[in-house]
Amino acid sequence: MTKAKTAETIENVEFPSFDASKATDQIRAFAEKGVEQSKEAYSKLKTGAEETQKVLESTFETAKAVSSDLSLKTIAAFRANAEAGFSHLEALIGAKSLSEVVELQTAFLRKRVETTVEQAKELQAVASKAAEDVSKPVKTAFEKTLKDIKAA
Repeated sequence: MTKAKTAETIENVEFPSFDASKATDQIRAFAEKGVEQSKEAYSKLKTGAEETQKVLESTFETAKAVSSDLSLKTIAAFRANAEAGFSHLEALIGAKSLSEVVELQTAFLRKRVETTVEQAKELQAVASKAAEDVSKPVKTAFEKTLKDIKAA
């Protein structure tokens, strides 16, 4: 190729002109899209935080109620045990012979073991229900969050 032919080819080639107004429109559209996506993300984050706060408040209220119930059951068991002990002491004081004392003591111990086993089962049931009641809202919220994340 000669210099003349190269110059002629260069003159015939059209270079696209740069239009600043189109570039500005594209930048503006890109920025608006970014702002919109940020608003969406903030909205989702805000909703998630509000839901988490509600779950935590509910969980704390449930824990408080369950703790109260467990405490009342424990106090009732202590009271029943104390009353049984005082009743047994009164019966021992009224015993007329050693054989009667042995008989009262044996019956008392047998009854105490049965009562202790029964009380332990009741407390275990209350504690298990308490753990389930307290953990259920958190578990549900966690599963919902995972589901939302997978959907997104």
